[in-house]
Amino acid sequence: MKPKPISPRKRRQARECAVQFLFGLEFTKREWQSAVLPFWAGNPVRAPVKEYAEHLIGGVLTHREALDDTIARVVTKWAPDRVGRIERNILRVALFEMRFADDVPPKVAINEAVEIAKKFGDDEVPRFVNGVLDRLAKEKQ
Repeated sequence: MKPKPISPRKRRQARECAVQFLFGLEFTKREWQSAVLPFWAGNPVRAPVKEYAEHLIGGVLTHREALDDTIARVVTKWAPDRVGRIERNILRVALFEMRFADDVPPKVAINEAVEIAKKFGDDEVPRFVNGVLDRLAKEKQ
């Protein structure tokens, strides 16, 4: 189901929440639907942000294998398991939007991923994320 339209600022917040949740989920064996309730308790947001974040989380988890295979294909100088968890989840969210969200242009998904990488990654992460997503965007064309 497609989420309701929300402002770009709230979408950024939702993307950040999705990346944080997906990162944390990698450390647990819980199903995401049960793990998301305590996440929201500790990270309260407005309903539209929550709805869009859960759309991203569900989409990434539904398509995770295909997203990871696509990412692994272009990360030629890195073993896929060398890509850090935060980077991998930023890439997953952006690639999900690039491939499955018809209302998010690839340039927007890339820019948002780079900005999130600046917030959550070290100094090299934004350039890495930009390079991977740029290659994927060019492949799609």
